[in-house]
Amino acid sequence: MTTNSLTPVSSLQSNTYHFITEWHVTATPEEVYCTLEDVDALARWWPSVYLDVRVLEKGQAGGVGKVVELYTKGWLPYTLRWKFRVTQTAFPNGFSLEAFGDFVGRGIWTFKPDNSGTHVTYDWQIEAEKPILKKLSWLLKPIFSLNHEWAMRKGLESLQLELRRRQGGANVAKPPQPTFPHNLTNNRILNP
Repeated sequence: MTTNSLTPVSSLQSNTYHFITEWHVTATPEEVYCTLEDVDALARWWPSVYLDVRVLEKGQAGGVGKVVELYTKGWLPYTLRWKFRVTQTAFPNGFSLEAFGDFVGRGIWTFKPDNSGTHVTYDWQIEAEKPILKKLSWLLKPIFSLNHEWAMRKGLESLQLELRRRQGGANVAKPPQPTFPHNLTNNRILNP
């Protein structure tokens, strides 16, 4: 059984978003942690959202201090440039990050074993700083929230496929691809 529930949490500021996403996957917390922590592979296995990813700083042993630059999208035809810094790790239970750029805020991944796999929770609390999102959030917040929900649904689908591939599964399907043609050509656009 897999679930992808998303709970938008209301906020007084129009450009502030708080999402809690919950997934269930058939894998160990260690497998889930290692897959999500492997940022170099994100654009390969979650290409519907992660168009390009680059590690800027490796951080300390265990990952604290790692800084990653991202070029991302959702279903809607806009892209986001942002970075995150890993602020806390607790293998295999989860890790936390601080976001800056088009998003400013924090994300907390939590992995808990259950009877048939792992319960994954992502607590994402951000302010949208990209000008179009910041200026139009007061009007289009429900649409921007649905865009995030779509991205996380694709994330669950992609994670399940990647876990199956890493577990030695044969004939694993390709992950969901990005929407809209402007992102289907050359998505590697971060500066080297």
